[in-house]
Amino acid sequence: MTNFNRSTLPDTVRSNGATPNPWWANAVVYQIYPRSFQDSNGDGIGDLKGITSRLDYLADLGVDVLWLSPVYRSPQDDNGYDISDYQDIDPLFGTLEDMDELLAEAHKRGLRIVMDLVVNHTSDEHAWFQASRDKNDPHADWYWWRPAKPGHEPGTPGAEPNQWGSYFGGSAWEYDPKRGEYFFHQYSKKQPDLNWENPEVRKAVYKMMNWWMDRGIDGFRMDVITQISKVIDKNGKLPGEAGSEIADNPVGEEGYSSPFPFCSDGPRIDEFLAEMRREVFEGREGYMNVGEAPGITPARNEHVTDPANKELDMLFLFDHVGIDQEGSKWNTVPFEVKNLRDRMTEQQEAVRKAGWASLFFCNHDQPRVVSRWGNDSDRGSRELSAKAFGMLLHMHRGTPYIYEGEELGMTNAHFTKLEQYRDLEALNGYRQRVEEAKCQSSESMMAALALIGRDNARTPMQWDASKYAGFTAPDAPVEPWISVNPNHVEINAAEEFDDPESVYTFYKKLIAMRHNSATIAAGEWHLLAADDEQVYAFTRVDGDDTILVAVNLTDRSAALPLDVAELLSDGVNESQVLLSTYDAMHSVKSIAHGELARWEGVVIQL
Repeated sequence: MTNFNRSTLPDTVRSNGATPNPWWANAVVYQIYPRSFQDSNGDGIGDLKGITSRLDYLADLGVDVLWLSPVYRSPQDDNGYDISDYQDIDPLFGTLEDMDELLAEAHKRGLRIVMDLVVNHTSDEHAWFQASRDKNDPHADWYWWRPAKPGHEPGTPGAEPNQWGSYFGGSAWEYDPKRGEYFFHQYSKKQPDLNWENPEVRKAVYKMMNWWMDRGIDGFRMDVITQISKVIDKNGKLPGEAGSEIADNPVGEEGYSSPFPFCSDGPRIDEFLAEMRREVFEGREGYMNVGEAPGITPARNEHVTDPANKELDMLFLFDHVGIDQEGSKWNTVPFEVKNLRDRMTEQQEAVRKAGWASLFFCNHDQPRVVSRWGNDSDRGSRELSAKAFGMLLHMHRGTPYIYEGEELGMTNAHFTKLEQYRDLEALNGYRQRVEEAKCQSSESMMAALALIGRDNARTPMQWDASKYAGFTAPDAPVEPWISVNPNHVEINAAEEFDDPESVYTFYKKLIAMRHNSATIAAGEWHLLAADDEQVYAFTRVDGDDTILVAVNLTDRSAALPLDVAELLSDGVNESQVLLSTYDAMHSVKSIAHGELARWEGVVIQL
């Protein structure tokens, strides 16, 4: 439905440097977190049949691509990002036949399906890992196994190969009595890192990816893919382990050093991504491959996404979603417009000549933007700030990503007790920082979890005002796996679907504008008012067509920045206002007074 109604971006407008322009250059992606989207069988967990039942809603919204978080077979230690069988569907979500049905029904509606893929690590229950526990097995070198530190009893404190800590808390090394060695895990101890230095690992991964592509999916979003290449010395030793030529970094407040500098954007990442492109994607058409990119700078994004280098189509960068964190993720600082603008500007400028940008504020690992940087304290503020951040994001150059419920203005969960959380990162982080290292108070940690914890994005999709928000039947025998946000009575799809002033309707307009305007999809991006403390403004230009975007990202009125006011010095009429977070007349009056109201955003045809 959406692709059939969408204009093709003409090749006279340059997108990422490829000719012809890729189909996704003016597309919009919608991320689905399957366990929280729609439960079809009353077990409290969303599933594939549930997603299929909601395809008409997604087609009506106008999105082009559905990105599914992992639905593979998994012990669910990290909600499916710990995969035990890449070529099967976890029974929680359904069957391979259910997946085939979803693909067929989505394709009927012009919707493409991109699957999440986790190949930096597997589950410790994966057959590959179980085989690797035997030093004599062909899989013995498929993971990062290391002996205990010399002079230490294996399995005792301090015997770990180096001082690296896991991002989920605790040591990044886990001792395995069967093998008598430690294995490395950047994330959970049930998520051992694959050894991509071994060509047999890569062959197995590519074979599996081809199996899915042949089955009919339209591409992959690759989890932490820029962490597959590790820094090692000429003898294959990791930094800080006995005999390594590379020194580790100092330990931090939690008692560990970080593997991040040595495991992100590593020395062979370009080689591995180019090899993947050749082995999986070359010769295929209509696909999209996106990489989650910890440690990648905007400049490196240009290289990886430049089609001339044949690596990935897009990357998710994280510098802009770290602007309210200082040092530790859990040490939060206030949002400042300038910090967001500076980071987004770097991303836009880096791909001015080649490459492409992914545009996002929300996903399954990020809190709800309306609660994080907006104002969700009352309906008016919530709707205005949700529209303001939506407009800001979607008017940039690149491919926008909508996370389920973002189009409704869904908010953070506002949990107040630790037992309400389900996320491994949150629970481990609390234990590590508050109970063990004692480097953060309970009150401060709970406040940080409430603001930026990942479970804020994972409460069930709010379809209607019924007991469980329409996510599962009101009389279902099992409650949802995580609590429904109580505000679903006011914030839900049924309430917003036919409301011309709703956040949902606003998002439909944003999506249609990208589909139908080459200037918005791929026109040049030029920053205005680089130092303004309230207003984020820029122009989009394609030949003689210029569009001005100005958004007040604060809860108080703001004076129009001087360079914006100059562009509007002849005045603005209603017909020039392509979109407003209020309405066209309101924005015309605001501009006449030389200001923008709180959370007022406007898109103006110059």
